[in-house]
Parts: sequence; C-alpha cells; structure tokens
Amino acid sequence: MFRLWGKEFKDNRLLRDTVICLENDDTRTHKIFYALDAICYEFDLSKPIWLDKTIADFKKHAKARFYQDNFVDSIDFDYLEIQIIEE
Repeated sequence: MFRLWGKEFKDNRLLRDTVICLENDDTRTHKIFYALDAICYEFDLSKPIWLDKTIADFKKHAKARFYQDNFVDSIDFDYLEIQIIEE
C-alpha cells in the first residue's frame, strides 16, 4: 500500500491534513502525482509546480514543501507539505 500525507501550515500551525492511500500497481512517480492531485482536489487548490529545489528535497527526504512560488494562484497558508508514509 502507498500512503501520502498532505498538510497545510500557516504560522507553524497545522491547518488541515489528509492521507491518500493507493493500492494500484502504478510506478512510484505516478502514485505521487495522483496522490498530490487528490490532495489538491480535497483542499480545493491549484496543482503546484515542481521546482528543482522541491524535487531535490523530495528525492532526499521523501518529503516536499510547496510555497507560494510553487503555485500560480495566491494561497492563504504558508506552505503545503507532502510526505510519503508508506510504500
């Protein structure tokens, strides 16, 4: 089972979170993108852009933070964090 945890933070406080669970045979990359799309749909957000720093952090820590620079639209929180819980 693949689980991705999505969290919204503002002023170092957790605003809301969700866990997306997937049990299909897709590649790891496809699971990450699908889960991120599901998180954005649930939080009513536009899809963030993967910048080079975001990709590097995700490869190193299995965790990434999406700040205002990653979004085309304005956001009302400080950052969206995703983290792989289980692969």
